[in-house]
Amino acid sequence: MKATQFEFRFRLVIGLLIYVLGFWAPWSRFNGSGHVSTTWLELPGAIASAHWLTLENATILITVIALACAIKGTIFRVWGTAYLGTAVVHDSSLHGAEVVAAGPYRYTRNPLYMGSWIFSLAVSILMPPTGVIFFLAAQAIFYFRLILAEEVHLAAQQGEAYLVYKQKVPRFWRSLRARVPASQTRPQWYTSLLAESFYISFTVCFAILVWRYNSYLLIRCLIICFGASLVVRAILPQTAKHD
Repeated sequence: MKATQFEFRFRLVIGLLIYVLGFWAPWSRFNGSGHVSTTWLELPGAIASAHWLTLENATILITVIALACAIKGTIFRVWGTAYLGTAVVHDSSLHGAEVVAAGPYRYTRNPLYMGSWIFSLAVSILMPPTGVIFFLAAQAIFYFRLILAEEVHLAAQQGEAYLVYKQKVPRFWRSLRARVPASQTRPQWYTSLLAESFYISFTVCFAILVWRYNSYLLIRCLIICFGASLVVRAILPQTAKHD
């Protein structure tokens, strides 16, 4: 069930492919209808049809929830990267030299994956409904496989120290209180902000432009933000010291 070395090494490419398939949703485009809507349009309509809210209020509710997810996901990404280190986050190899028990890692073992998935909830409203189902499910499965691979590697590298940490700190959702004492790891906020420029820049664009209710405009912003983040990524350290 755990991810292979190939999957971990090319996780960025695989993640990008999942994004593309979620937006494209070829199973919807080639079913003969010739029209593909977005979840941003369909979900409020379904809520209004059920007479739970008016169409306007339902649209605002979905938009606010999506914006909150983008902000929360971005915070987890920046916070996690600041303590784990940009080089480790971007490296194509698994690392396990020490237990990082600082910052968000005192509350959850996987703040980066959790942040990515929560952020994806915001992006998903721009996809067709069937694309959303595939996108969120595929991401959850892929992240879970990556997590299992990392856990096996960390247990092999750190032994009892990691097993104790693993037992105390939740795998996914954030605990309401710190489960382990803080380590001496110092956060690298500047490089973290650069490393997570995709999440930050799109969240800013989303917060500003989402009220125009133009999904195509936001999709273009998503593509531009991702392209710009690749440029930033290229100038940051790409490798870390291997275990």
